Amino acid sequence: MESSEFLVMCSGQPGFLRSVGAQLAGKCRLLECYSLTEAAQMVQLHRPSVVLIDLRKGVAQQFDRSWAMAHNSQTTFLVVVTNVSELDLSHIPAEIAERVVHVEVDAATGDLSHVVEATEELLAGGRRHLAVAVHEQVSAVGFPAAHDGGALFPTDTSQSSSGMIDDTGVPVAPSTRNRIADIPTTGDSSGSKLASIADRYRTRTPNLRKMLDRLEVAAKHDVTILLIGETGVGKTHLAKLIHESSNRREEPLLTVPCGALPGDLIESELFGHVKGAFTSAHAGKDGKFLAAGRGTILLDEIDVLTPEQQVKLLRVIEKGLFEPVGSNETLKVQARIIAASNLELQPLVEQGRFRPDLYYRLNTLSFNISPLRKRLPDIEPLARYFVHLHAQKHGIDVVEICDQFINCLVSYPWPGNVREMENAIRSAVIYSTGGKLSVDTLPPNIVEGSAGPVSDPSVASFIGGKRGVSLGNRIELTEKDIIEQALLSNSFSRTRTAKQLGISRVTLYNKMKKYDMMPKG
Repeated sequence: MESSEFLVMCSGQPGFLRSVGAQLAGKCRLLECYSLTEAAQMVQLHRPSVVLIDLRKGVAQQFDRSWAMAHNSQTTFLVVVTNVSELDLSHIPAEIAERVVHVEVDAATGDLSHVVEATEELLAGGRRHLAVAVHEQVSAVGFPAAHDGGALFPTDTSQSSSGMIDDTGVPVAPSTRNRIADIPTTGDSSGSKLASIADRYRTRTPNLRKMLDRLEVAAKHDVTILLIGETGVGKTHLAKLIHESSNRREEPLLTVPCGALPGDLIESELFGHVKGAFTSAHAGKDGKFLAAGRGTILLDEIDVLTPEQQVKLLRVIEKGLFEPVGSNETLKVQARIIAASNLELQPLVEQGRFRPDLYYRLNTLSFNISPLRKRLPDIEPLARYFVHLHAQKHGIDVVEICDQFINCLVSYPWPGNVREMENAIRSAVIYSTGGKLSVDTLPPNIVEGSAGPVSDPSVASFIGGKRGVSLGNRIELTEKDIIEQALLSNSFSRTRTAKQLGISRVTLYNKMKKYDMMPKG
């Protein structure tokens, strides 16, 4: 088999990707993803020989999107993994049936050998199989379902009189089941609905997804939004997603890094100035509010604004009016404003550093983004995404990601959040040898768990929590954080998690219900 053969493997379950991926490592160029939207994009970009999709407990819309993937890539085989009796073979569209291999699994055992064998056979045969009908049903056994029986892909299975809702939020009428051309396969904005902000933000953390669902509603309206989160959590990226979800998506998105500008130049940058307004004003200049037109302007680190600048910003937000520096002419703002801060604003109000009236105006639609150390379910999916991103960018083939590599990432507190993780992954990809990402490719401080000097006490408590295992000797962490970490390290097996934490399975179940950690679906 040639190692140039691409395989796209899609599952909402990290354990499936690890188990199957480890057995296929080195036998193909493996691309892993967690959502069907991302899988469709990879298929369009790479035209792989085989796409392996884990659809156990899948809903009709997910099968439809899988058929669409095969339809849009005529040289690709599709291996579909389901539980026993979950797929009626007559539902596979006739035009792609010869390129679909169905593998049934039995969740009672843990053997994935038949899934691997079916995939290896297609990879070994390569394009020669295209002349032969390969549609068959293969009996096999598979990996236990995620979260002890939860759905593998997050989806809304609600139905209405007009049909169902697919995992991009697009209504799908029952009559479209086999009409492949009508089924959107990507999350772009050209002719198809965008995936949800939660999916594009790549989070699997329940509380964060719930918050982003609320944010998506606000994004569609012309209202000012405040984003609060530590440096590196992705506020700028989230502002971009908000802009793309609004009716202003075709207009510019401009960013003003208030913290990077000298205090006496912030007003000029925002509002513009006229010639002679100050010593170096040799010519007039439009500010960002005018340059943004009817687009969106992101004001990053608004906590550094002086009280006088905060007054002017409040006037812009409430009335849409301002005057350029040195001018008496009042201008009208048409842009939508997104404000962002690394710091909570309420303590700044109490310290007299932030105006109460501006705080209350912004706080109405305020959204707090959790740091990465409190979003443990996101770490592995984000890591794999960054691996593929930078492997492609630097022209490096990565065929294997060691379990110890992922364990190191999960055990590190990431004070620099997603930005720090991406930089660490980029470094690991560059220093990888033989297409393998091991612990040795990571920066030493990540391996050692040395986060350096940090001001947030939760970073220190995260590191301290790694010294113990049971709930009793990890009191410095919140109970919910402890349970999340234990679930992740045990591939979401409640039995193993309860044993590690030294509590009964019933107690664990009750605590998961208490903290709204139960799988949906």
